[in-house]
Amino acid sequence: MSDQKKFGLPARRAFLTSGAAFVGGAAASLTGGGASPVMAQPVGEPVRWRLVTSWPRNLPGPGVTAQRICDRVKEMSGGRFLITLYSAGELVPALGVFDAVSSGAAEMGHSASFFWQGKMPASVFFTASPFGLLPQEHIAWIERGGGQALWDELYAPFGIKPVMAGNTGVQMGGWFTREINELDDLKGLRIRMPGLGGEVMRQLGATPTTTAPGEIYQALSRGLLDAAEFLGPWSDRSMGFYQVAKYYYSPGFHEPNGTGEALFNSDALDQLPDDLRAILKEACRAENGRALAESDWENARALQVLQEEDGVEIKIYPSEVLSALRRETTTVLEAFSQEDEMSSKVYASATAARERLGPWMAVSMQAFMNARSRGE
Repeated sequence: MSDQKKFGLPARRAFLTSGAAFVGGAAASLTGGGASPVMAQPVGEPVRWRLVTSWPRNLPGPGVTAQRICDRVKEMSGGRFLITLYSAGELVPALGVFDAVSSGAAEMGHSASFFWQGKMPASVFFTASPFGLLPQEHIAWIERGGGQALWDELYAPFGIKPVMAGNTGVQMGGWFTREINELDDLKGLRIRMPGLGGEVMRQLGATPTTTAPGEIYQALSRGLLDAAEFLGPWSDRSMGFYQVAKYYYSPGFHEPNGTGEALFNSDALDQLPDDLRAILKEACRAENGRALAESDWENARALQVLQEEDGVEIKIYPSEVLSALRRETTTVLEAFSQEDEMSSKVYASATAARERLGPWMAVSMQAFMNARSRGE
């Protein structure tokens, strides 16, 4: 069997072209020269893909999402489409997912777009931006506000089609080995914070790094990092960060949204039968709602456990620090918008989405939350 056929890149599609197919109880003749049948049963082995991820296997949040996509595709395709998941480091390094999918070494990846900032500065916006869009707003921008078209345009030169595939929700500000009481406490701080949030921290004197998820704990425990952000309480607790850092800060100014991305090799995607392509995309889309609900539910419980059983102190950034973070975010985003043409286009589009959605969120979600909290 050739590697192309084994891994789902067949030179042609094989269908039944003779005999009888039964659709809804009715028989239809499938001759080569006749009209297209309502449904044709494929023959041969199932399509097989490899999915590489940036996450430890079954990591609460994105790792669970990646495996669930594989499981759902198998179920919905009746076993005709099988995706084998490789966690970070099993086939490619955690931060090698994009290149693996681009080259065709894997047909699919699951990661977060801000990891590719070095290749494309604009990629960070498709995960999150500092003081930017909340999860519901982000989904609205991608689905309705032109975000998907820009995302496609950005990744097209690399032979990749991206889609949203899960969401870990609003993030926490991170784990700190020492308290942040004033702005000067950020100076010299070695913090794991990828994306534009890291650049904001840099402007305030910190030293941000893009450490792979599976390496964060060791870096904190060995003193190579003074602080690290990752996701939320559910995922963070499973990684054991509370064992090496006592203070857990909020809010996650740098990532108010946690979109996970699925990356498809464009050639592999184009060669899928139409129904399998639709199944794959819908399995990813379904994860946006399912994973967000799961993260909110599990984060609430994990936060309680961290406080009551693990002795973690939940801290809020001082107002002086938050003011400085907002100020420097404006500076960083303005500079970002000048990086290149795509950065300018993506920034303008995301900003327009925030300006459109913000007033509605203020009189709906924000007003309601304020009213509800005052009644407690």
